[in-house]
Amino acid sequence: MSDSFKTAFLRRATLIGMSPTLNALGIIATDLGKSLAFYRRLGLDIPAEADSEQHVEYTLPGGIRLLWDPVDLVRSLDPDWTPPQGSARISLAFECADPAEVDRVYADLVQAGYEGRREPWDAFWGQRYALVHDPDGNGVDLFAALPR
Repeated sequence: MSDSFKTAFLRRATLIGMSPTLNALGIIATDLGKSLAFYRRLGLDIPAEADSEQHVEYTLPGGIRLLWDPVDLVRSLDPDWTPPQGSARISLAFECADPAEVDRVYADLVQAGYEGRREPWDAFWGQRYALVHDPDGNGVDLFAALPR
């Protein structure tokens, strides 16, 4: 990043106040219970009673929150909301402890009936990588560093 860009950014931030901070990622769920079950399989400790809530929040290490809202709640707030069409443009990425865990978690999710998008492979950037979809078709990446 150029020094002039950094200086302009800092000047702009000072003039208009604090910049927005990413704090949460929202997932719109067709079936909240199914969505939460998927993320529990990835290790999130979401209480079972959350399945019957109208809004669920889970704080990740580092403070970022994952939020789940059922479609009917979203439509009550935005009556014109429609699900995105085509392929997802973003995905959530979950780091695994090692390459073997990528393989294990991928196999567990696919065996449980979730859609495997791409089986684990050794990516050229030095990670074991796999792609799955959550129950609503959102991309979820699994990855771990390959041994050097």
